Amino acid sequence: MTIRIGLTGWGDHPALYSDRTRPEEKLSAYASHFPVVEVDTAFYAIQPVSRYEKWLKETPESFSFVIKAFQQMTGHDRESRTVQEAKDLMKRYEESIQPVWESGQVYALLFQFPPWFDVRKENIRKLRYIREWMEDYPLALEFRNRTWFEPAYYEQTLSFMKDQQWIHSICDEPQAGEGSVPRILVPTHPEKTLVRFHGRNIHGWNKNGRKDWRSVRFLYRYNEEELQEWKDQALKLEKMTPEVTLLFNNNSGGDAADNAKQMQELLDIKYEDLNPRQMDLFNF
Repeated sequence: MTIRIGLTGWGDHPALYSDRTRPEEKLSAYASHFPVVEVDTAFYAIQPVSRYEKWLKETPESFSFVIKAFQQMTGHDRESRTVQEAKDLMKRYEESIQPVWESGQVYALLFQFPPWFDVRKENIRKLRYIREWMEDYPLALEFRNRTWFEPAYYEQTLSFMKDQQWIHSICDEPQAGEGSVPRILVPTHPEKTLVRFHGRNIHGWNKNGRKDWRSVRFLYRYNEEELQEWKDQALKLEKMTPEVTLLFNNNSGGDAADNAKQMQELLDIKYEDLNPRQMDLFNF
C-alpha cells in the first residue's frame, strides 16, 4: 500500500526553493521534497521527447509523473475533429511521453475535461475511443461537469469507469454549480486512485476567463481540520486501492507546498529515495 503526495507542477512553489535556485534547477530541487509531480505543461503543448528525457535525468528512478493530456485532446479548444484527426493527435502525444513510459515512471495520464463536457452519448463515445486508443496506459479521468454524478447517472458513470478501467481523479473543490463536481470517494481502478486538491474558494472558482483567474481560482489554504478529515479519507482509499496519489493544486497563494507537507506529517509518511536536499552552508 502506497500513498504518494505531490504538487501540480514544480515552478510556482517558492517555499521549496532558495533565492538562488534557477528555473532549470527547480525540478531537481522539487524531487528532494516529493516523490511525484503533475506535468501541467503537457496540457498547454505536446512536449518534446528531449524535455521528458531531461526531466528523467533530474529525478530519481522511483519518482512518478502524472502527465496531463494535451488540451486539444480533451476539447478545451472547442475545435471539431474527425475521428482520424483525433486519433492522430493522440498518437503524437503518445510518442512524446515514451521516455517516461519506457522508464516505468508514469503514474497516470490525466484527462481533465472542460466544464462543458457533460453526460451525453457523443462524450461517452469519445471516452471509449480514448480508452481504446490508449489501452496500454493508466488513464485518469477528471470531470468538471456535475451532470456525470447526478442521481440519474451516478451509478452508471462509476460502473462505466470501472468497466473501462479509468482511474478516478477524485476532486476536492468548491461546489459552485454545474462546472464543479462533488467529492466522490469511490475508486474505479483496481490499482490506482488519484486525488486532486483544488481548494474551496467558491467565489473564485467560476472566474475562469478573467485575466486574473489564476490568482483567484485556486486561492485557498486548507486548515488543520480539513486536512485531518482528508487524512482519514486517504487511509480509507488506501485500503481499497494499492496506490493512492494526492496532488495539491491550491497554489494561487503559494499554499500547495505547505498543505502537502502538512498532509505528509499527518499521515506520518517518510519518503525514501528522494533527491539529496541542497543545504545552505550556514543553515544547520
